[in-house]
Formats: sequence, structure tokens, C-alpha cells
Amino acid sequence: MTGLVDTDGDTPDERAALFPPSRAAALERLSDFVPRAGRHYAAQRNRDPGPGGRDNVSLLSPYIRHRAISEHEVIARVLARHSPEAAEKFVQEVFWRTYWKGWLQMRPRVWRAFLEERDSDRARLAEDDGLREAVAAAEAGRSGVDGFDQWARELVATGYLHNHARMWFASIWIFTLRLPWTLGADFFLRHLLDADPASNTLGWRWVAGIQTPGKIYLATTDNIARFTDNRFGPHGLASEAPAIRDESPPAAGALPGPRPLPRGRRVLLLLHGDDFSGQEVLPKETDVAAIAVARRGHPDMPWPFGAATGHWVDTLAEDAARRAGESLQQPATVLPQLNAETLRSQCATAGVTTIATPEAPVGPLADALDVIAHELGEDGIEVIPLRRMWDDLAWPHATHGFFRFKRQIPELLARNGL
Repeated sequence: MTGLVDTDGDTPDERAALFPPSRAAALERLSDFVPRAGRHYAAQRNRDPGPGGRDNVSLLSPYIRHRAISEHEVIARVLARHSPEAAEKFVQEVFWRTYWKGWLQMRPRVWRAFLEERDSDRARLAEDDGLREAVAAAEAGRSGVDGFDQWARELVATGYLHNHARMWFASIWIFTLRLPWTLGADFFLRHLLDADPASNTLGWRWVAGIQTPGKIYLATTDNIARFTDNRFGPHGLASEAPAIRDESPPAAGALPGPRPLPRGRRVLLLLHGDDFSGQEVLPKETDVAAIAVARRGHPDMPWPFGAATGHWVDTLAEDAARRAGESLQQPATVLPQLNAETLRSQCATAGVTTIATPEAPVGPLADALDVIAHELGEDGIEVIPLRRMWDDLAWPHATHGFFRFKRQIPELLARNGL
């Protein structure tokens, strides 16, 4: 598979201003949001008043996506202030990301099929001048569609869009502009700070009508005007949204169980962009000899996909290394990328033959860790991915749609001690 690294000149400073890349900033934002996480959030969450006016949502998703803060601690703080009934909508929103990850974990070929279709569609850009110009105009905010163009520019500048705007954007991209859905999903992957393979790919598939048979999402002028406080009222939107093709998702496969870390094993702890607080998943008796934190993915599977997102993740990795080092009282080395040669050297220096790392869900980092595990295994170095209890409890329930999954949320909260 191939990865696309974007070099379109994004300005990372704007992203860092809106989302300071540190756990401390995430905790401060969480504290600020908690009083509004109950009925206020439930009533106001679908409104998109625009940049600078979003006190109706948490703006925590980039931090949760990279686990600078965890789902568990976010919900724990919210439920300490609000009843489960008052906070139900916010709790469900946090669980959506968990659900998507679990769903894709049992159907990894959906991610690979997306990459193949995306690469095929990207190849068409080199041959079809009209398609190439239309995609370039859409990404630059020059489509002529009110709202859509402003969202495109906001996304590139800030690395964020309100969830409702993401749905409108995807619907207009697919059904009004008639552009390939995979290129829109790729645009999001390259720019959203919180984009992950599961929620991004499956969300676009849902809008396009190929994730849930019979379900599509059609953006309308009235809905956009209503929930943007009449900031936008685009004309000429598609009035119909037929599914882009007749497709049913594959059935859920077996979910591999978590691998335990042998008691008392001396390890190198490896953190990565899917979990920058992975020291939390280590068994208490683990003997950590050293810590390595990877900023990027494997050289053959570049991640993050966008340049500005990469700069932001780099800084978050530095913060993660500092925090892990202080927590475990061990030196933490920041690695430029995930590769076997560097990790082999790190293990030799630390005198260990085991790498413990938080499990990466389906995506480029999981693929990178699989490649590295194979290469290092030839040298007698074992890579052991450790699954968080949050994922281990929730993922097995992502067999069907979210509405079946959400019936399990009260029990999942209880089993997580919440």
C-alpha cells in the first residue's frame, strides 16, 4: 500500500494556536468544558457557530485521537459533574470513536480497500484534467459553494471542522460536486488533527451510502442555514443522494485477543502517535529499561499524511517523551520515525530483547509495527502490543451498527469503574 504525504504549505502555527500540542493544554480544555458537557452540550452540540464561537463542543478530539488524554479520564471527569442521563449525548460521542475502531478492527480489509481505491482515484488525476482541476478547486475553497469553500479553508488553516460541518462537506463533495469520495476522505486525512483510519474512512463511507445499506447523508440548504445560525445558505445543492454503489460491508471477523506481557520482563517502552500515554497500559510490575517515542510512521508507510499535522504531532511526541520519562524515571528518546534499525539499536543500548508498546488499531502505525515486529523477530527481539482495557471491553461489541453498540455503554462504563 502507499501513503501520501501532503506538502501543500499548511501553516502549523494556526493549528498550535487552536490546539496547543500538550497534555497540559488538553487537561485545561477538559476542565473548561466539563461544566458544559451535560444538557448544554446535548442541546447545542449540532450548531456550528464558526471559529471562535464553539463553546458548545469540547474541542478535545485531537487530544483523544492521539491519547494525550484518554477516553476514560475524559468521561470520568464529566460524570463526576453530571448524571449519566444529562451527559448521555457527550458520552455517546466519545464512544463513537471507540466503536468505529472496534468495527474496523474486525474488518481490516475495509481500510485496505479504501487505500487501493484512493490510489486508483489519485492516478486518475494525472490523466483527467477536469477532475484534477475540480479537486484542486474544492480543496482550495474555490468551488463556488457557500459554506463548503469556507470549511475547506478552515480545515486547511486549523486542522479542525465541527462534526456537523464534516457531514455537510462530505455530502456536498460526493453528491453536489460529484467528486470521488476517497479523495475527500484523503483530504480530511491530510488535514484533520483528529483523523484516524476508522472514524474518517467509515464516516465518509456512511455519507456515501456504502457503510450502512440504505443510509446516506444529504446536505440541505435549510439544515445548513439553521445550524450555522444563517452564516451559510448554499444554493444548487444536490436534491438526491443515491448510494455511490450497491455495497454491503463485510461481516465481522474474529477479533484477536490481547497479548499479555510476561511478568517481570525488562522492556523498552515504545510510544507512538496512536497512544502518546501508553505508559498507562504497562502492568505495574514491568521493569522499564528505557523509553522511545516515535514522531512518525514507517518510512514505507508515511504517517501523518499531512505536513502541518506532522509538525503538530512532532511537538505532541516531544511532550509525550517528557511526560513518560518523568512518570517512569527513565530516559526517553524521541525517534524521527518507526523503523527496525533504530529500535534494534535502542534495545542493544538498553540491554533488552522485548519492546512493549500500546496496541495500534488498524491503520498505518499498526502496519508499521507489524513490519518492525517481523524484522526484529529475526534478531530475537519480541514486540508485544498491549491493549487498553477500554478497547478490550468495547471492541467486541462493534459487530453491527452503533445503535446496537450503544446499548452496551452503561455496562461498559460500569466495567471501567465509571
